[in-house]
Amino acid sequence: MRSVVTALRRLAPALRRLPDALRRLPNALRGVWPPPTPAEQAAIARAKARLDRLTLYPRPVAVGRVRILHWPWLFRIPGFRRFHGYEFGPLIVIRRPLEEVSDGLIVHELVHVWQSQHRHVRMWLSYLTEGYRDNRHEVEARAAVTATRAPAPD
Repeated sequence: MRSVVTALRRLAPALRRLPDALRRLPNALRGVWPPPTPAEQAAIARAKARLDRLTLYPRPVAVGRVRILHWPWLFRIPGFRRFHGYEFGPLIVIRRPLEEVSDGLIVHELVHVWQSQHRHVRMWLSYLTEGYRDNRHEVEARAAVTATRAPAPD
């Protein structure tokens, strides 16, 4: 365990710069991806509307750079096979075409985008220390889907 702590301490300066590098990534990729489709924009807007009812973090989730990409090949890679969606910073990658994906999955992945906007390094490191199923970020994302499933009160 000491070797892990020592390694993390050595990596700390680079890890602190990681969120800045990830924030610049969408600018570097601008023009690489096709513009968002109306269906993609609508799915993100529906998920954001659900999350705007929650106060998990000081600022609401920023969706200006969020994209949903259908990459079935990613989910054939060992380690990704068990997932239906995955979040890479502002990118939400899904196994199935968007029209076949539930709004709940998009909400779940958008919670991870929100989490990474507020504590990116801590979030990623938590998967090393807590695993997947009982990880507090996964628990929070599943709870957000459940809490926002019912329509918003008038």
